[in-house]
Formats: sequence, C-alpha cells, structure tokens
Amino acid sequence: MQKEQITDKEAICLITIFILGSTLIIGIGGIAKNDAWIAVTVGIIFSIPILLIYSRVLSLYPGKDLYEILNLVFGKGIGKLVSILYIWYSFHLGALVIRNFGEFINTVTMTKTPMFVPMLCLGLVCVVAVNLGVEVIARTSAFFLPVTLFIILTVLLLGIPKLHFNYLKPILSQGFSPVLKGGFSVFSFPFAETVLFIAVFFSLKTKKSPYKVYFSGLLLAGTIIVIVTIRNILILGGLLGKLYFPSHAAVSLINLGNFLQRIEVAVALVFAMGSFIKTSVCLLVTCKGIARVFNLDNYNSVTIQTGLLMIYFSQILYDSIMDMQNWAFTVYQYYAFPFQVVIPVIVWIFAEIKKKKMHIPSS
Repeated sequence: MQKEQITDKEAICLITIFILGSTLIIGIGGIAKNDAWIAVTVGIIFSIPILLIYSRVLSLYPGKDLYEILNLVFGKGIGKLVSILYIWYSFHLGALVIRNFGEFINTVTMTKTPMFVPMLCLGLVCVVAVNLGVEVIARTSAFFLPVTLFIILTVLLLGIPKLHFNYLKPILSQGFSPVLKGGFSVFSFPFAETVLFIAVFFSLKTKKSPYKVYFSGLLLAGTIIVIVTIRNILILGGLLGKLYFPSHAAVSLINLGNFLQRIEVAVALVFAMGSFIKTSVCLLVTCKGIARVFNLDNYNSVTIQTGLLMIYFSQILYDSIMDMQNWAFTVYQYYAFPFQVVIPVIVWIFAEIKKKKMHIPSS
C-alpha cells in the first residue's frame, strides 16, 4: 500500500465538501417544514459525540486506516467480516450519490438525455480521481471549496429581495417532535456519513489532527447548510418539504430584471463539484477495503471494475425519483445507524480496553 499524505487544511476542505455533497440540492430537514433550520442545528449537535468517537479511534491508532483498525481490534477473522460491511456501505453510499446526481440532471437540465449518461460521466471522472490518489482528491477539494463558498455567498446576496421573513413563523408550531425527527435524519445524512473518513485520515500529521479536521469541517459545513436552509425557507415557505430539489427551485426564482437570470446554473455547478468529491471518497474507501480484505498490493488494481459496478448499481437502485426521496428521508437513517454509530462505538470501546491493557504492567 502506498503511503499518502494530506495536510490538515486539505483534509478540512475535503470533509467540508463531502458533507455538503448532495445535501445542498436534495435539502434536509424537510419534515420539520419551516423549522428545518432548527432540525439542521439539532442534527449538528447530535453529531458532536459521534465525531468525538471517530476522532478518538483515529488518535488511538495513528497511521492506521479503518480496515487496519478493525483487524487490530477484532482480530483478522471478525475484522475482515466487519470490513466487508464497510466496503458495502461505502459502495452503496457512492451509488446513492451518483443516482442523486443523475436524477437532478435528468429532472432539471437534460430532461431528454438518458439518465445513465451523466451518471457514467461522473463515475468515470471519479475513477480517474481515485487512481490518482487521496492527495489529488484533497487538493482538488482545497481548490473547489473557495469557489463553492463564493457561489453560495453571491447567490445569497442576490436573493435578498426575494426573502420573506414571515415564512419562518410560527416557530415550533408543530412542537419539537418533527424537529427531533428531522434532526436525526440530518445527523445520519450527511454528518455521520463522515465515518468513512476513518479510512482516509490515517495520514494526518498529529494525534490531534482528527479532532481539528472533523470539528472544523462540521462547523464550516454545518454553518453553510443552516444558512442555505434558512434561505430556502425564506424564499419557498411551505413548499420546502414538497420539492425534490429545493435549493435549485429557490435559486431559480432569483433574478435581476433582464440583466441576470438563470443563476441556478451556478448551483448546479456546486452540486456537481460536491457529488464528484463525495463519490470519489466513497469509491476510494471501497477500493481500499477490497485491497485490504484480499491482501492486494495496491487498491488501484480494482478501481475501474469497482467504479463501473458502482455506476451500474446506481442505475438499478430505484424505480423513480419518488423512491429515491422516500429512501433518503424515511429509510436511510435507520439503515445507516449500525455503520455510523453501533459499530464505531463498539470499536471505540474495544480499542480503549486494548490500549489500557497494553499499559498495565504484568505482576
């Protein structure tokens, strides 16, 4: 396995764009309606303990990735079985993102083009990126993030005349239950998906780096998502939870007379960048896992095959965009919970016990 190094700054950019990923277009917290921004805030708070656990696991095993840690904690037999679970999860998540991208392109821009075409294009670009390695993906993120922030800020400023602050009222009119449900959904998608970075952040500089990277990414991405969610509410009002792509719908209403129109193209660019980075990370984690489980010298030898399988799987995932929406906001948080919470907590507990035993002198 080749040793790759990324700086803390590049890692923060990488995890931020990963979290933003498909979130900005699909939207989150819609179940809470005009309280969606509170649901996002609750989801961020829910994420803090589990990100502490991810960071702690990485700091306990510096220089080790997720699959090596699983073997050290559980032994080779059980470790390989759990590794296969994470290979599946990262593969499935990558396919989900590709399908989100395909549905978006097919619905709002290239309606007469077969959906498989944009998905194939995205998947092939991700295969190239993964072959180049995590360093290239991280540097690309460092380039993309300022562009993303500039586009989001510009669109926000241009949208000020369209904002209706009365759409935020009444706050908590349905009680706190929808907010908690929305917060749990937000916790699962997108924040706890960063469990995959345990397989990426093995090359950070110090033991404190995982904490710095995880929480800087959470703060930056969380702030952006809250701001975008509030903007969508202020423009769309009660339509927020009824639209497949609320950010695109909100931005499509923004224009400056006949001078500046169709600025939703800029939002589509942000979504394309986010989808590329998120899918690349998922494909990278999948290929690294396959290489570890089958004792391959390099994960590059399975990148093309795995990428093509991921593209094909994304094509057969759902029958319609309605199925995609139902999975993302009704089923996914329960499906992902074992990968995001249960297994990492068990790994953390076992790792702490093993570390303590190693430091207890024999009598």
